[in-house]
Amino acid sequence: MNVAASPAALRNCSDAEWQVRCDLAALYRLCGHHKWTDWIFTHISARVPGPEHHFLLNRYGVMHDEMRASDLVKIDIDGNPVDEPNWDGSSELVNKAGFVIHSAVHAARDDAHFVIHTHTRDGIAVSAQKDGLLPISQHAMKYYGHLAYHGYEGIALDEDERVRLVADLGHHNAMILRNHGILVCGPTAAHAYDELYTLERACSAQIAAMSGGAELVFPPQEVCERAAAQFRRPGGEHVRAIAWAAALRLIEGGTDYRS
Repeated sequence: MNVAASPAALRNCSDAEWQVRCDLAALYRLCGHHKWTDWIFTHISARVPGPEHHFLLNRYGVMHDEMRASDLVKIDIDGNPVDEPNWDGSSELVNKAGFVIHSAVHAARDDAHFVIHTHTRDGIAVSAQKDGLLPISQHAMKYYGHLAYHGYEGIALDEDERVRLVADLGHHNAMILRNHGILVCGPTAAHAYDELYTLERACSAQIAAMSGGAELVFPPQEVCERAAAQFRRPGGEHVRAIAWAAALRLIEGGTDYRS
């Protein structure tokens, strides 16, 4: 009896890499589901298991809501495609700006296995406000004292910017890129998705609250600090795993992202 080859074997990768590919493709589909996309010009990346410091990035031109595990391109820390036998160098497999930003975080942070960068309307709007994210919603409280900022330097094509970007990010898992958008990272796809969902909700709440023109209510500093600590209490990974399993049900049906 013939036994069908596993998807990992067909893609000539390990089972561990294939699982990362499936998780990353799921993140793309979820961002498509939530409309957190900017056509083909934002990226989500994941570190490939192993000592080579390779990571996965979307194939240039593939939309978030059509991403599959097999569409992801493995590249090295210098942006060179790895294991792409059909690529002759005549086409651009990955976006240069995406490589610059994501490679910087992966190279600097061993814990940043997944990195998400978005250009959403509300994320950009908050990034353009002088005071940044305001502590006016429960979602925003998560980032009180735990949010980084990076000044705008133009389209991220200059590899020298990587040094300044990671210095600004520091140990945080979320950063506002001024006049640009937001960036989050995490050790798992579930963690990165949770960071993005919460920060996007915080930005949307702020833009909605400010658009009404009414005076805003700011909780006392000690309350903000307490809420931020509550978000980091033990058990967070368990909750994120439950939320991730629920989120995956949003993208079931249609073309399988695990293909």
